[in-house]
Amino acid sequence: MKKNYISSTIGVGDFRFGKAEKKYIKQVIQTNRLSYGPMTQKFEKKFAFEHDCKFGIFCNSGTSAMHMAIAVLKEKYRWHDGDEILVPAITFIATSNIVLHNNLKPVFVDVDRLTYNINPNLIEGKISNKTRAIIPVHLFGLPSDMEPILDIAKKYHLHIVEDSCETMFASYKGRKVGSFGQIGCFSTYIAHFLVTGIGGICTTNDARLAIMLKSIMNHGRDSIYISIDDDDNKSKRQLFRIVDRRFKFVRLGHSFRATELEAAIGLAQLEKKEKIIAKRRKNAQYLTKGLQELTEFLQLPYIPPDRQHNFMMYPIVLKKGDKKKLIRFLEENSIETRDMMPLLNQPVYLKLFGNIEKNYPVARWINMNGFYIGCHQYLGKKELEYIIEKFHQFYKKNG
Repeated sequence: MKKNYISSTIGVGDFRFGKAEKKYIKQVIQTNRLSYGPMTQKFEKKFAFEHDCKFGIFCNSGTSAMHMAIAVLKEKYRWHDGDEILVPAITFIATSNIVLHNNLKPVFVDVDRLTYNINPNLIEGKISNKTRAIIPVHLFGLPSDMEPILDIAKKYHLHIVEDSCETMFASYKGRKVGSFGQIGCFSTYIAHFLVTGIGGICTTNDARLAIMLKSIMNHGRDSIYISIDDDDNKSKRQLFRIVDRRFKFVRLGHSFRATELEAAIGLAQLEKKEKIIAKRRKNAQYLTKGLQELTEFLQLPYIPPDRQHNFMMYPIVLKKGDKKKLIRFLEENSIETRDMMPLLNQPVYLKLFGNIEKNYPVARWINMNGFYIGCHQYLGKKELEYIIEKFHQFYKKNG
């Protein structure tokens, strides 16, 4: 195999300012408008449309989007402190943190051994008379198995909030992520599909929930006044109603707002989504082909036939061997890695819940043996061949 050399680290994510990003940022600068305005409105509308939803709400992070979603459902359906929400045992810690921050209790469900998403067969065993919702996480770019999850939710009168922070535009049985539950939540963080810096989006088809989400994002403000544009082109009667209520706050809220500059970047990214997805899929296919001879040692990504995989990252689980030894070898050779979303063994969760990882055998197996590398659109053939070469080199010495 031809030896390749690289001059910088192959990261798990990347971002480059293109012509469209610079163009839209320039337009924002020329308007002298940073607060919620036309650029954000356009981004929200187009993003929601791309996910089969009527409403989009752009906020400052995917975590904030998740927090808002749980908060408004808790308010609307009058959940009590201590009520339970089902969360997969493999996910980024924010998924369950936002449950705790809303004074609710996360109840963990083990995941599928091949997709790494929540295992629908184990959900019913975790439901109690305090269960109020399920948070399926579409991990690494792959949608969860939503049909049985929807059936269970209907059977037990549960609500669904989709944590789609790592998966955009992907379909499950012809339907886009973010449109299955009451609310879908996305992230536009640096390593994700569309990048705005640090941002998040809620999607919904429920007009009332959209109003509540905008309110809670804006300190709990009365929905009559969400934007400074609400002052414009109003009759005297309408204007006086707004003046009377625009500094009224109807719920406990947060300052989770994003800016027009971030929306401008997101809008530009949205226009090239097809190219981004195609390149990520192509890169993942290239890695899978190049690592196929190592499947004695590595479990490579699995794509069920009923859904798309858009590959935010390229996840790998060791079937045998020493994960730490492989990770150190890759990092020493400038290939960045991340543990594959360990949750239950995090120090803070050991304090809160004790050593419960042993009760989740698949999650434990993934925590011990799983990691991911990048397959983003900025990686070229040279970087991909280098990654493949280094894996082969490692197993030639350690197989």
